[in-house]
Amino acid sequence: MNETCLFCKIIAGKIPSDTVYRDEHVVAFRDIQPQAPVHVLVVPTTHVAHLQEPDAVSGKILEPVFRTIQKLADQFELDKGFRVVVNCGEEGGQSVAHLHFHLLGRRRMAWPPG
Repeated sequence: MNETCLFCKIIAGKIPSDTVYRDEHVVAFRDIQPQAPVHVLVVPTTHVAHLQEPDAVSGKILEPVFRTIQKLADQFELDKGFRVVVNCGEEGGQSVAHLHFHLLGRRRMAWPPG
């Protein structure tokens, strides 16, 4: 755990969140500024700042994240489709330095995102 990381504090229960899923590897909670009717952040419990860190691409991190995304897509009945977004670094739009995945659904997505 990183003592200064917002998401580590949410994972530890020090900051409240609207949690929709939790296990030993992943916490998922609703985004406080949703960009779609379903907008959930899926966060590994292990602190990894961004996707370019060596540990970020390990099966230990990614497999539980993507299994959780599958479960949540079923839970929220996103059978018509959904989007998963990872922002990397400041220019990529990453606002919290803890690897996280945005699950967005229940609206038509456009490209480029806007």
